Amino acid sequence: MKLRGTLGGMNLLLEPGDTADSVNESLAVRADLLGTHVTLEVQGDADPLALEAALAHVRAAGGTPGRIRAPRVTVTAPAPAPDTRPPLPPARTVIVPNTLRAGFRGEYPGSVIVLGDVNPGAEIVAGGDVIVIGALRGVAHAGSGGHSDAIVWARPIASAQIRIGDAVARAPEGSSLNNMRHRDDQPTAEIARLNAGVIQIDTQK
Repeated sequence: MKLRGTLGGMNLLLEPGDTADSVNESLAVRADLLGTHVTLEVQGDADPLALEAALAHVRAAGGTPGRIRAPRVTVTAPAPAPDTRPPLPPARTVIVPNTLRAGFRGEYPGSVIVLGDVNPGAEIVAGGDVIVIGALRGVAHAGSGGHSDAIVWARPIASAQIRIGDAVARAPEGSSLNNMRHRDDQPTAEIARLNAGVIQIDTQK
């Protein structure tokens, strides 16, 4: 991770290998530099937890996250089991820098990272992973086309329906997939992946 000053504020570069812990450790002693306009640049493979940690430090310092530069970012999915599952598509990851509202529908050949919430009535379809830095309340389909190694990650997963590959998980009416265990002011990260053909949602600690 590198932090350098620019004419318009600061530039924060996340490099391959950066983790949430390493970002927290580095930025904890540089909070005085983050209270301005901060451009985030992702280089190489993107760790959603590292990106989330960087955004949290910028906001906590009173800064304003600016443009997200990610010309070649990809999101690494869990390693596939030794079977006939197709690999995730090589298409590059798209970063959406805002909350997605009702009526939005986006289709992406690779993975997608949303730097906000996905509201009820919005829908995301991705050939790779779906990463939502905020709350996922809309419909998400990761691994469209049968790519069962894709994941859905959000803070939290509170959607009426998610799909991974050809599997579907639906919440009971009036509930969310995690039975609304989380309050909006205390979001908890969750990850959904396929396990023996069934979508399993686990809390990230």
